Amino acid sequence: MSGTRPGDASGVTMDTPRGQGARPANPRTRPARDGSTMQRVLLYVALAFAALLFVGPLYWLFSSALKEPGEIYSFPPDWIPSSAHWENFSGAWNAAPFGDFFINSMIVTAGGAAIKLVNATLTAYAFVFLRFPFKNVIFLVMLGALMVPNNVTLIVNYITVSNLGWVNTYLGLIIPSAGSIFGMFLLRQYMMTLPREIVEAARVDGAGHMRTMWQVILPMCKPMLVTVGIIAVVDMWNDFIWPLIVTNTVEMRTLPIGLLYLRTTDGYENWGGIMAGTVMVALPMLILFLFAQRQIARGLTGGAVKG
Repeated sequence: MSGTRPGDASGVTMDTPRGQGARPANPRTRPARDGSTMQRVLLYVALAFAALLFVGPLYWLFSSALKEPGEIYSFPPDWIPSSAHWENFSGAWNAAPFGDFFINSMIVTAGGAAIKLVNATLTAYAFVFLRFPFKNVIFLVMLGALMVPNNVTLIVNYITVSNLGWVNTYLGLIIPSAGSIFGMFLLRQYMMTLPREIVEAARVDGAGHMRTMWQVILPMCKPMLVTVGIIAVVDMWNDFIWPLIVTNTVEMRTLPIGLLYLRTTDGYENWGGIMAGTVMVALPMLILFLFAQRQIARGLTGGAVKG
């Protein structure tokens, strides 16, 4: 009888004590929080195990490069060298002409990777922004070539290089590997994610295809260009079969073949020196990856947005 109208809900809540809400509390349940923590712990354990699988062999390689032969053959293995034998590196360098091997690998890798990158860029641009007959059919045929092992073309490539007089030359080492279908595919997928309005605006301004590609497309494709370039560099740097076939003098050999010299030349069987030579071959690629890993991740994830 205090002036409350019939049916007014405020009359019901007048007797509610202050400090108590009308709605029941909905606290977060502890089991869900514990489950999330457990999943995170399991994820960290899995990542640590995967990192151990990849880092373990690398650590063994670097540690063995500083060991004497007796420590390398010991069981259980000694994970930490008793003393650092840096002379293994000088012994490996002097056991074979590693200076010539390094120069040859640098020339072949730089030249081959540059040609691969230019070839892949031009081809990808053509498949995305140009119109020509049977474009999709040609693209599918080129992708089908990825299924063919490289060893199938070794004899044909050698006959061609031999007829051209390129055996034991830099041209013979570089030109047969000038194509990069995988790099073209990655760049094509990345270019397809770019807004077409920018290309159309460049054409309205009077820019041709080369100017559009150089000033508009390539700056936007920098992460994928770095990715394709690094893939080409690693491919050329680690190639073993083709340089072994197309060269026949020590002066034209590359680093992967140089490691074979450590095992076969003059009975050199110091496995510490062989491991040191392997470190000298692998270290440039590891340093390159550490500096470019962020660009590689951006390039690979960016090209997966649109197919």
